[in-house]
Amino acid sequence: MARRTDGRSAAALALALTGLIVYASLYPFTGWQWPLGSSLLDLLVLPLPRRAPPFDIWANLLGYAPLGALLVLALRGRGRATLGTVLQAALACAALSYTMETAQHLIPGRFPSLLDLALNSAGGLLGALLAVLLLATGWPGHWQSWRQRWFIGGDAPLGLLLAWPLGLLFPAPFPMGLGLGWERIQDGLVGLLLDVDWAQEALEWISDVPAPIERPVAVVSGLGMVLGLLAPCLIACAVTAPGWRRLLLCGGAVALGLATTTLSAALNFGPAHALGWLGPEVFPAMVAVGVLLLLLAPLGARLAAGLGVVVLVGLVVLVAQVPADPYFADSLQAWEQGRFIRFHGLAQWIGWFWPYLALGWLLHRLAAQD
Repeated sequence: MARRTDGRSAAALALALTGLIVYASLYPFTGWQWPLGSSLLDLLVLPLPRRAPPFDIWANLLGYAPLGALLVLALRGRGRATLGTVLQAALACAALSYTMETAQHLIPGRFPSLLDLALNSAGGLLGALLAVLLLATGWPGHWQSWRQRWFIGGDAPLGLLLAWPLGLLFPAPFPMGLGLGWERIQDGLVGLLLDVDWAQEALEWISDVPAPIERPVAVVSGLGMVLGLLAPCLIACAVTAPGWRRLLLCGGAVALGLATTTLSAALNFGPAHALGWLGPEVFPAMVAVGVLLLLLAPLGARLAAGLGVVVLVGLVVLVAQVPADPYFADSLQAWEQGRFIRFHGLAQWIGWFWPYLALGWLLHRLAAQD
């Protein structure tokens, strides 16, 4: 049963990772056009690049390695991984890479590359061989035993916890402030209701709601940071038993959030400004989070889930009332150019919708029977 569960989990993760690769390869999904003077045969041929930056080389090599490993774990079924399993996983990675590179002929600003195909294929093979090594050491069984000791429930909360730092890479209105601002919500609703005859009154009401223009004071930003850090911690508390493991996971989540925010500032504004996000509200917020985590350690999992709902609702409401950061445009321009274009869309969508997905899971957790 454990192996069958591992195979299903690996297949689900492989499918999710395939979707992420397709997203990163074909972003921004606009402006598709057939290259002038090119035939179908021309599109099937991949050119060699004029130059290959080290970042692109390593990204293309390592980007497909997890997919190759997950495919081996999913394809092996109940038995051991064989040479045939490794070849299937490697060929699947190569086929996906070739499809993505070929499709990039049609996307302005994207450049298909034979070198990228070779690196992606090598990365998939490398990951498949690594999976064979892990299976030989009995790692999947050890992981399953460790997971059962530490966590309660399925894989969804683990996916939420892993996705949270990715959302922090995209510029936020205040530190840890994931969610949608009212300006974007308003634009989206207006676009949806503009041509709907029976919804014109609602459209007028939505259009009349003023968008926030003043930056929040330090106290409000500090409160938002506390809520933003408590949200993943309460999800961790909802899937772990009270005790030292819970404190360790929450402390790790806080440290990861701070490190990711620092990395985001470094990517957006340069390494010299990596700590520019540290304002006067950060230290009091960190002290408050530390005290609250000590109080959360002995609570039951369902009570932690209920508190998580309250925290996430507060975070969503607060983010909706905060205007975009004045440096947001510069940050966005940096993300949409050069190497960050592969990650811009993914981090953006996770940053916008992570609180709502987490809120939905917590509500499901509260409604489910133990």
